[in-house]
Amino acid sequence: MGVNRAEKRLFKLNDELARLRRDETLTLGELQMHAHLHDDDLRDALVSDAPYDRAQQRQSAKDVERLRGALDSVRAKIERAERSRAELLAKLDDSV
Repeated sequence: MGVNRAEKRLFKLNDELARLRRDETLTLGELQMHAHLHDDDLRDALVSDAPYDRAQQRQSAKDVERLRGALDSVRAKIERAERSRAELLAKLDDSV
């Protein structure tokens, strides 16, 4: 008995979800690191009021926002893939 098309799609979705969850973990880790650096940059900018420190703080704030957007994007993809997976599992249950 072979694997039908819906089952193959389910395997692909499971692989995609695993990849997306790895991306989420990596992106979250990077975001946390940049948020920590931003905190340091903000403190330096407030204490020294030097132009370089203020510029560094602005750049690190942009990095944090960029990574928050990337994390939101990955999480949205995970939600879509999970919905697709749930729909596919429901169809497979109905066909049994």
